[in-house]
Amino acid sequence: MSNIIFTSHATAEGGREGHVQSDDGLIDLNLVDPAGNSDEEGSNPEQLFAAGYAACFDGALNLMASKEKKEIDSTLRADVSLVKDPEDGGFKVGVVLNVEIKGVSQSEAEHLAHLAHDFCPYSKATRGNIDVELNVTAK
Repeated sequence: MSNIIFTSHATAEGGREGHVQSDDGLIDLNLVDPAGNSDEEGSNPEQLFAAGYAACFDGALNLMASKEKKEIDSTLRADVSLVKDPEDGGFKVGVVLNVEIKGVSQSEAEHLAHLAHDFCPYSKATRGNIDVELNVTAK
């Protein structure tokens, strides 16, 4: 890897029913398998991935809007699902990005979302690896 801008660190113990913590302590969460029968409260890897993807994509979206000289307000909800993989009987991740954009037409919103999808580091990392669906709405 060359030209590293920054590196984040997190440590997980106990897998899907364990604990995750960032090196600075800002993330310090118990993990609970939502498919399990636990009454405990906690996060899960899909929720953490959804938060990161939503934030990254929204940043890319706003950058693309500024490059296109569009003033927008946006809300991004990432729905990250753990799904059964029919190929090997295991699991895989699927994502639906729900993009709401105020200040542009529907066609402009779709254009900006596709530009953001091409630019976003999370989209680049997942491209060709997982199913990602864009649902774009101009408000």
